[in-house]
Amino acid sequence: MYSKDESYTVQPQSLECTGSLDSRELRFSRAMVFAIEEINNSTVLLPGVTLGYRIHDSCASVPMAVKVAFQFANGLDPVFKTNENCSRTSTVTAIVGESGSTPSMSMSRITGLFKIPQVSHFATCACLSDKKQYPAFFRTIPSDQFQAAALARLVKFYGWTWIGAIRSDSDYGNSGMGAFLRAAKEEGICVEYSVAFYRTQPISKLRQVANVIRSSTARVVVAFLASGDMRILLEELERERPPPLQWIGSESWVTDPDMLRFSVCAGAVGFAIPRSVIPGLRDFLLDLSPAKVAAVPLLTEFWETAFNCHLREGVSGVGEKECDGSEDIAQLQSPYTDTSQLRVTNMVYKAVYAIAHAIHRLICEDRANGTARCDKHSSVQPEQVLESLKSINFSQNGYPVVFDTNGDPVAVYELVNWQMGEKDHIEFVTVGHYDASVPAGQEFSMTKDILWADGGTEVPVSVCSERCPPGTRKAVQKGKPLCCYDCLPCAEGEISNHTDSSNCWSCSSEFWPGPGRDVCLPKPVEFLSFHEVLGVILATCSVGGACLAIVMATVFYRNRATPIVRANNSELSFLLLFSLTLCFLCSLTFIGRPSEWSCMLRHTAFGITFVLCISCVLGKTIVVLMAFRATLPGSDAMKWFGPPQQRLAVVSFTFIQALICTLWLALKPPFPIKNLTTFKEKIILECALGSAVGFWAVLGYIGLLALLCFVLAILARKLPDNFNEAKFITFSMLIFCAVWITFIPAYVSSPGKFTVAVEIFAILASSFGLILCIFAPKCFIIIFQPEKNTKKHLMGKVPSKAL
Repeated sequence: MYSKDESYTVQPQSLECTGSLDSRELRFSRAMVFAIEEINNSTVLLPGVTLGYRIHDSCASVPMAVKVAFQFANGLDPVFKTNENCSRTSTVTAIVGESGSTPSMSMSRITGLFKIPQVSHFATCACLSDKKQYPAFFRTIPSDQFQAAALARLVKFYGWTWIGAIRSDSDYGNSGMGAFLRAAKEEGICVEYSVAFYRTQPISKLRQVANVIRSSTARVVVAFLASGDMRILLEELERERPPPLQWIGSESWVTDPDMLRFSVCAGAVGFAIPRSVIPGLRDFLLDLSPAKVAAVPLLTEFWETAFNCHLREGVSGVGEKECDGSEDIAQLQSPYTDTSQLRVTNMVYKAVYAIAHAIHRLICEDRANGTARCDKHSSVQPEQVLESLKSINFSQNGYPVVFDTNGDPVAVYELVNWQMGEKDHIEFVTVGHYDASVPAGQEFSMTKDILWADGGTEVPVSVCSERCPPGTRKAVQKGKPLCCYDCLPCAEGEISNHTDSSNCWSCSSEFWPGPGRDVCLPKPVEFLSFHEVLGVILATCSVGGACLAIVMATVFYRNRATPIVRANNSELSFLLLFSLTLCFLCSLTFIGRPSEWSCMLRHTAFGITFVLCISCVLGKTIVVLMAFRATLPGSDAMKWFGPPQQRLAVVSFTFIQALICTLWLALKPPFPIKNLTTFKEKIILECALGSAVGFWAVLGYIGLLALLCFVLAILARKLPDNFNEAKFITFSMLIFCAVWITFIPAYVSSPGKFTVAVEIFAILASSFGLILCIFAPKCFIIIFQPEKNTKKHLMGKVPSKAL
């Protein structure tokens, strides 16, 4: 549109349109004429009633749209009639249009004051659903509120989280993009940039927007642009092509045939009004002769531009030649003649029929036989048509027409893909549908594969950061959107089992993360088993020790009449060997899976058998001391420590330990537990002491007896004897005490199953120390030096050999 600054000294000139004619918009206006003529010829809808019309070109300009709105409301007189009432009836009953949202808003604010209903076929701004501001506005095309939500779900559907956004700097673009950005935020989508421009702005602004697109890292661009704005943007991008971009378009431009010449947009995907068929429309559009064209200025301009000739006399510049009637419009490749993709055109068609049905309900009476009788002389007021439009519900050519309380239809879209067809020509291909009326998650129904910007069927990737695999969590990069993050491994003991997890969480106490930290696996259970090397070694030593004790007992039994056996208190020796056998075997109770019975048995059996063993050693030591004291004149020591007293001492010492163990088991016995604290990654099956006092009382009593035995053995170590048993008892007790003194810190510090291994080792080491120190020398003499196994040798009466 042409306008200029006014000086206010002369009357302003009339507004004039400039630029080229939009043949697509011309098709819309001709579709309205076709629908009106179809209604006027109908015997069902408004029979006998003729609808008239007036067509104005708003030039997609707000000032021109406002001018037209005043003309619709007041007439075409250039001056106001001051003698007339300003509340007189408007000159029109209803309005079809405008195509743009911003001009529609300007018109509706004026015509709404006069309650003139306005039914738009292409104004999609969500703001027009506000009935407080636009009470007389209706539309046959869905609101951008639905399209914005659909676009956000489409972006989310294909996993794009890093996008660019471009909009027209108009009510249509700003409102639609605002709704999209809100929906995108709810879907977790981040926007790298959001820029706006309008086709009337300086070229520098356009180039700035184009440079933002070229330099961005987002590979997906959502364009909420009017068709004219998109055209000049693509022309600018064609000059210096950016990397391949996946365009996501609004219905305004994504089905505009004029856009198909831009290969930079190949693979574009967007929502479109469902394609439709209007019988007879193509024939009507092509039914143009030079005479018909010359009668309508808009058709004249279109004709002259399309065929590069001139119809009007005295007009040149459009074409050098004069139109001679040989022009064939059927062969013309133009959006005006293209009826293969009737989408918005059907919205015009439905808008006209909506108004016609509203008027029909006011002046016609439908009869039972399917005919109608209309009062052609009835006066129809705009406000009546307005109220009637709110409740219409009909179908035309199979397309339903109904308005909700906001004047909006049900939102149904086709998903259109720009695919390369034959001869490298881009074509519109419907690949799916979107229905906002179905339950959430079921809105999309895909029917064909999409060919993306690179020509393939593999979905392009557009993310700020690669997806975080299971086993990691997202950590937002400082100062950047939520979609820009680093993938950090989950901490020890934590997992994440799905992609792009924001947090990691701990496994339950008996589970531990697998190697990838993406699943919780049961912790391995550990205990000293008979099936592992350490368990086999300890069990072998235990059985071996028991066998050794049995062998020595057998040797002693077979030689029980010999002096060396008789001189060493054979009764206590056999009892000691028996107790040592039990000591070796009790270590087997420490191997294997702990149970209630094994936990109670292992500690009590160990405590009692060891006390029995030390009691025997103590008895033998006392016997040695008493024997030598009995040789002194007047001594009757042996009378006070004979065999009965020896047996009583052993039983008494052992009974005390048995009593301690009984109290321990009765009050707070050992029990099996799962140790979850020593090692985080595994479970240790072990026996809890139950009562630590009981455990240390058992060990302390054993230590007390061992210390007493050690002291007595030291006292007897230098007694004159050819075979001094006290000397060997001293060595054995020295080993015993050393083992159990070192056992305490080793037991406390050993982890897991090694705690049990240390205890078994202490039992075996002390048992081997006793049996080897006390019995091995005697067995060696019995077997290998029988000549020393005589009373004389023991009494020291054998002469020494000369050197």
